[in-house]
Amino acid sequence: MSGHVHHQADPSPEPSFWRSRSGLVFIAFGIVAGIYLLFEHTAHVIQYLPYGIILLCPLMHMFMHGGHGGHAGHGGSSKGTGDAR
Repeated sequence: MSGHVHHQADPSPEPSFWRSRSGLVFIAFGIVAGIYLLFEHTAHVIQYLPYGIILLCPLMHMFMHGGHGGHAGHGGSSKGTGDAR
């Protein structure tokens, strides 16, 4: 019996949508549309700016909770486990 093992090269993973050609075109279109709205419709953008800021609060809460480890471990005993000096 032969101990020779054939390893196939792993195919390279497909790039995410945002790094594909379609994603980059979508991002560029969004940037151009945003600049157009900002320069040509400034009064309308400023009118809804407070609502946009308020809508950012829940979005930041949902997407930025990963920075501190989420809500795991909030339960348990109230006894301290630190050093008693």
